[in-house]
Parts: sequence; C-alpha cells; structure tokens
Amino acid sequence: MPLIPMPCLRLALPFVLALTAPASANAEVPREWIDADTGHRVVRLSDEPGTSSLYFHQWSFTPDGRSVVVTSPKGIATLDFTTRALTPLVGPDTHIIQLGRRTGSVYFTRTEGEQLAVFSLSLDTRTEHRIALLPPRATVSTVNADETLLGGTLTEAEPPAGELFPPNSGASAKNTPQGEWMKAGNEHASDGRVFTFAEQKERRLARRLAARLPMSIFTLDIATGELRTVHSSTDWLNHLQFSPKDPGQLMFCHEGPWHMVDRLWLVRTDGSSLTKVHTRTMNMEIAGHEFFSPDGRTVWYDLQTPRGESFWLAGYELATGARSRLQLDRNAWSVHYNSSPDGTRFSGDGGDAEMVAHAPDGKWLYLFLPTPIPDVAELSAPDSGSLIRPGVLRAERLVNMKTHDYRLEPNAVFTPDGTKLIFRSNLHGEVHVYAVDLAPAAK
Repeated sequence: MPLIPMPCLRLALPFVLALTAPASANAEVPREWIDADTGHRVVRLSDEPGTSSLYFHQWSFTPDGRSVVVTSPKGIATLDFTTRALTPLVGPDTHIIQLGRRTGSVYFTRTEGEQLAVFSLSLDTRTEHRIALLPPRATVSTVNADETLLGGTLTEAEPPAGELFPPNSGASAKNTPQGEWMKAGNEHASDGRVFTFAEQKERRLARRLAARLPMSIFTLDIATGELRTVHSSTDWLNHLQFSPKDPGQLMFCHEGPWHMVDRLWLVRTDGSSLTKVHTRTMNMEIAGHEFFSPDGRTVWYDLQTPRGESFWLAGYELATGARSRLQLDRNAWSVHYNSSPDGTRFSGDGGDAEMVAHAPDGKWLYLFLPTPIPDVAELSAPDSGSLIRPGVLRAERLVNMKTHDYRLEPNAVFTPDGTKLIFRSNLHGEVHVYAVDLAPAAK
C-alpha cells in the first residue's frame, strides 16, 4: 500500500505475503501478550502465515458477531474470535467482496477467462449461487444493506499500450497479483535525483488519472443478475461503498493524487443526487480514506489542511450537510480510521515516518475519544449553527507497532460488540490476524 495516503489500493495477496520482516521471520510468533507500553492484551487469532483480515471498510463479521472473514493462501475462511477455529469457505482462486450485513452470505468473485464471475455463498448451507458473469475490466466491491444489490465499476476502454496502471479498488481487483505497477522505476526529478518510491508511485497514479479512461459505476441485482449503470465519467471512479443502512445510497471517489482531485462523492443507485462531499479551500489540501458511520448518517474522512501539516478527522452529515472536524496530533495520524459500532469512539492504525504525516513516533494502534470544543461561557456566535463543529481526538495507544512494516496496512476494525480491534500485521515477520482488547488488562 502507498507510503502516503493516496488511492486506497489494497495489496495483492502475493505482495502481502512478501511484506515480512526478515530479521524475525524465523522467530516464534507469540499467541498472546500484554503490550508492555500500553497494558492492553493482544492475541494472535490465525495459525497459518499469510492469513489477513479485510480492508478497513469491507464488512467482515458473521451475523452472530463471533467470527470474522479472512483470506489466506488457501482461500477465504471464517475465523472465530474465541476458539480461533478457522473454517474454510472457498478456495484460493477466489476474491472476497465482503459479507452481507443481513444474511451473512459471503460475496466473492472468480476470474473465468477474461470475464469476472460473481457469486454468493450461504454460511448455513455452504451453497454457492452464481449471480452474474461480467465483462472484462469490471470489478465488484460492495454489497448494499438489504443484500439486493452489488456495486462495482467498469473501465470501458483499454489503457494505453505498455502502460502499467494500478488496479481499481474493487475487492476482486485489489486481491489479484497486479503488483508490477508498484515497483519503483528510474524516473528522475528536474534536479537529477531519482524520485523516491512514494514519488514514483504518485507519478504513476497521476498518469492513470490523466488517461481519462471512460468508466461507469454500476449496480448488479443479486436476484436477477441485471446490471444497471448508475454514473459514467472519464474521472477515475474508485473506492465504491454502499451505506450500511440505506440500500440506495452509494459513496465513491475520484481517484488519483489526492491534491489533484475532488475526491469524495455521493450518488443514489438510480443515478440521482450526485453530491460532492468536500470542496478544497487551499492548495495542497487533501481529503480521503472515506467511510460511513455505522448508522449511515455521516461520512468520515481524513482531512489535511494542508497535506502533511494539519490533521483532522472530518465528518459530513448526509441529511443536513452539517460538518465537524476533530483535530489530532501528527503522531496520532493514521492511514485509516474507523468508528465503533455505537459511534462514540474511533480507531486509528498509525503510520510510519515515511508517510504523509512524517510522524516521529506514529507506529501505534490507537483508540480515539472525540471531544467537542464547547462555546465559552455558554455564549454562541449568531451563525454557530451553520459553522463547522470543532473538536479534538483524545488518543489512547493500544499496540506498539514499532516492528510492523507499514507497506502492509493494519486496517483495524472494531468487533460488533465494540470490545476489540481486529487487525492484520507482520509484527513478528509473517502476516497474521490479531485482536487487541480495548479495555486494559487487569493488573
């Protein structure tokens, strides 16, 4: 994954497996421990190296709240938090979209020739249902709240010959072996120096944006397999997400280097109510890594004014347009944030010194408490109701990630009961799935 908060392109599994720390690759991976720096209990849930949890906004929990869906070299499986039992579901030739929030069905894709076959799998009966066969260059990345529709993107033209563009962020595309585009090349800056890995990547993203390939967002009827176009553009359409509550609400982004695009957008599944969520007010202001609140009422996103200097978790309420900004420290900036099920807390997965915040001490998993800034003496400005609501995020450190290689994003998510964070890490060399208790361990 990018060393800067650029497009949300999950790593292909072969690349994930390669992101291990050679010095500790042969060391024993502990089953559990109390973090000496934070006092929180951390448990390794997975047994097989290369087992990974999903991207931060993909719903991955079974309806009973006891298991999380994971990927491994052997395919897609569920992993029980308590017993740590791994239950295989489908093989390694498949790519997870997410779990359905209503039935818990597993939605996934399988490449068939140049086309993409889309399936659901019942966790109760283990029965596969083939939903549709999609054209080349299609990805499917999200399932709506009542499990009537899937959402995806379709690139309607071939890229220029010889150009290696990053894959789109659909679940199927992000987990396929397309890591060649990520390898640093030999491009030189005007002063003669070779661009860094992160800079080379940004330049490739800019070339993909400049290609202006025609694209569309589509919905796929789960019952009938009917494909309907929602929105078409020559912008790079990516990071598609359905609301967790409103079956007709989609969010997507204009992908590319964040300071060059108006990234955050909303649209209804009938193509109406196209809405830009955030408008830039200064040069080098960036916004991204957007996600819905659990109740679907708010879009949250990483906001920097300007990039790498001033850090906020920003919120936009869909019904009212009301906005909030929660300030956080440079060290607490995180590649991804997430919300607890009750919406009262947030998580962050930290970042290393190479990333956009250049944090000297940012390699931690965090629990954040949002704290509003009240009016002084209960006296409000006359127009306070129309202004941005300010606040701060009070940070508590949960896990010391000093040995984690942040080319693999931890992608921390709250468990449905709000007591743990699930994350993936190469802390001890191999990639595994871990859980950390939010309550400190008893002394």
